Amino acid sequence: MEKMIEIFENHKGFAQMRELKKAGIHTRIIAKAVKEGVIEKVKPGLYKLVEYPWDEHGSFADVCNANKKAVVCLLSAASYWELTTFNPSEIYVAVPNNTDKFTLEYPPIKVYYFVERYYDPGIETLNTKSGTVKIYNKEKTIGDLFRYISKIGEDIALESLKNYMRDKKRNIGNLIEFSEKCGVKRRMEPFIKGML
Repeated sequence: MEKMIEIFENHKGFAQMRELKKAGIHTRIIAKAVKEGVIEKVKPGLYKLVEYPWDEHGSFADVCNANKKAVVCLLSAASYWELTTFNPSEIYVAVPNNTDKFTLEYPPIKVYYFVERYYDPGIETLNTKSGTVKIYNKEKTIGDLFRYISKIGEDIALESLKNYMRDKKRNIGNLIEFSEKCGVKRRMEPFIKGML
């Protein structure tokens, strides 16, 4: 068991079944560790150490470790950047349009399949204690909220934009640029002008 825990600690709390088997750890020991609550299954073939010093970004790291192309987006990104007071019960992630179906046992996720022109721009990388997290920047997040306004709701899109406009570090040029990249410039501009 100690040898197995050491493998998890060397990989920031995560380990794949193939890594464990390669290290000579039998599947019975892995199953026993899951049953006893020492490790937890994230998805088939991927496990995480329960007693690892996870930070508040643990769930984001779980998702980004489960799928290396996953980018935290929409409501989850807006909540992370403190653009909204809404706290989603699932983690919103974007993956490229041609990605295989992506599901997790835990945490609950809502997956959006973005075409390349919407997926690529605005990705930032956060290095947290829980691992590496990919997330869209503030301006791209607002653009996406306006792009999905009929599904997400106008109230959250406008709240996020208002909070961004109040921020001393706001960058109107970047905001306009990402509204254009998200194809919502004409929809967002009147609101931006009204808040200046």
